Amino acid sequence: MRPEIEAFDHIHVFVKDRPAAEQWYERVLGFVRSKELEFWASNGGPLTFQNSTGTVHLALFERPLERNRATIALRVGAEQFGQWLSHLRSELRGGVTVEDHGVSMSLYFKDPDGNPYEITTYEYASVKRLLPGNGAPKQR
Repeated sequence: MRPEIEAFDHIHVFVKDRPAAEQWYERVLGFVRSKELEFWASNGGPLTFQNSTGTVHLALFERPLERNRATIALRVGAEQFGQWLSHLRSELRGGVTVEDHGVSMSLYFKDPDGNPYEITTYEYASVKRLLPGNGAPKQR
């Protein structure tokens, strides 16, 4: 019998300038250093960041940039989706797209190193009511 996976623990994200990335991740996504894991950041190890509840972790590695083929998708509720849309439009002037997937709605954007992100909600009907004319969603 195959054992169960509990949850995602963390995601490796490669950045060219970790101090600059740290400022961006805190300002845009609200992620802060995981104090208990700072010791790993020496000798090329990861600097781990987390959301305010400690349920989402990103491990930032300082490396030469490579083409990223994976999008990091984060889930929110309908109300938070609208708040994220406003916040990201304010922080990333012109760098956010809204896409209507028919059963979900997503925001797409990139960090300064080109790492792609998605903030998505499955509270589709509620978001559709929140966005008329505001989100300019497009079908995908």
